[in-house]
Amino acid sequence: MGAGPNGLAAAITLQRSGLSVLLVEGKETVGGGLRSAELTLPGFRHDIGSAIHPMAVGSPFFQSVPLADFGLRFVNPPVAAAHPVDGGRAAALQGTVANTARSLGADEQVYRDLLEPLVDRWPGLAPDVLGPLGLPKHPLDFAAFGLNAIQPITVLAKRFQTPEARGLLAGMAAHATLPLTNLTTSAIALVLMTMGHRHNWPIPIGGSGAIAQAMAAYFQSLGGTIITNWPVRSLAELPPARAVLLDVTPRQLLALAGDRFSTLYRRQLARFRYGMGVFKVDWALDGPIPFTASACRQAGTVHLGGTLDEIRQAEQQTAAGNHPDRPFVLLAQQSLFDDSRAPTGKHTAWAYCHVPNGSTLDRTDAIERQIERFAPGFRDQILARHTLNTTQLETYNPNFVGGDINGGRLDITQLFTRPVLSLSPYNTSAKGIYVCSSSTPPGSGVHGMCGFHAANRVLADLFT
Repeated sequence: MGAGPNGLAAAITLQRSGLSVLLVEGKETVGGGLRSAELTLPGFRHDIGSAIHPMAVGSPFFQSVPLADFGLRFVNPPVAAAHPVDGGRAAALQGTVANTARSLGADEQVYRDLLEPLVDRWPGLAPDVLGPLGLPKHPLDFAAFGLNAIQPITVLAKRFQTPEARGLLAGMAAHATLPLTNLTTSAIALVLMTMGHRHNWPIPIGGSGAIAQAMAAYFQSLGGTIITNWPVRSLAELPPARAVLLDVTPRQLLALAGDRFSTLYRRQLARFRYGMGVFKVDWALDGPIPFTASACRQAGTVHLGGTLDEIRQAEQQTAAGNHPDRPFVLLAQQSLFDDSRAPTGKHTAWAYCHVPNGSTLDRTDAIERQIERFAPGFRDQILARHTLNTTQLETYNPNFVGGDINGGRLDITQLFTRPVLSLSPYNTSAKGIYVCSSSTPPGSGVHGMCGFHAANRVLADLFT
């Protein structure tokens, strides 16, 4: 139940194992956070949820499915992600580790020493990093990764001297939607940078919805069945099945099946914590964003927040329930590389900033001021805009509780032990009911691994 990327991944994994799978989706189309639409003006196609997909090529699940045979195509920008600082300078995650390192001046060797071993060993590390906590298949490599990954990014960044390198690390870590002083914020940064060096940060041609459509087409080619427009309110509505997998967060899980769970499991789910929310803006633009730094004009993703200290302060203030004047902004400019997104000569842009969970404050001006700071004249390009606050995001996708797009707080206490502390986090206390959402390991991102692991747990429990 739930046809987001994890629900689709679970359905595919079970169906290609020879089972009969019904996939139920409450909305008109599959996708969850993978949908695209004309939100502003006719001809301008925007990604409603996720936009850039570092994991959609590099995760073990996506590497195992032939989605190109079902129309999915990606384009790789010259720069995966750029991070400008004041004065027209910017760090750029691009190409090989050596290419990026050379652009960091005095930090070249430090960057190479940190990233090259991880990039080289990633194929062996990926199953351990992108799965539930257990005995690693490559314990020495995993331990080496863990020693860096467990650190707050504010500690790891002390190895670097330049504002550009330190800012690049901070922007990557801010994807965790946590204060940068928290443990494990380095893990998010290291994985995202590794993906950039191994697979770029690809953009799906035609919009993020193309990923979901290709997954659905592949599932159906295997014999699977999809029913949309079925907003399930209770598991009693579903037909009899050996197993039910739910692509939902703990709040919806309790509402759907709470009476079937043990008292202890219900209490554990009730203690699950959600993280900061986001405020999102999409723009129809008369031309490309006029970034001062050339690397930003070649990047699919741009992190806007200035120095590490600025981003640290902004994220700390947001986590404390405030709205900083200069929020950290994640921006994507897909139309620079995919001309199907906008009419000829026009462009789109997609951005969000973090806000306190449940905030309904309009952050459009704060976001646009941050863009204008690094791209003077940006506002002159705006033809139309569309905004989504946390309440509207949750209405669009109930898994975005309070605007939390990560399926729950991703701190040290919930990184691997989500949604509860268990040897198998995909099992519930009720036989035959499983969780396959981003509220299970390895958490958020379009990688399909939550659904993949949940489906394999079902196969091990019930069909071996």
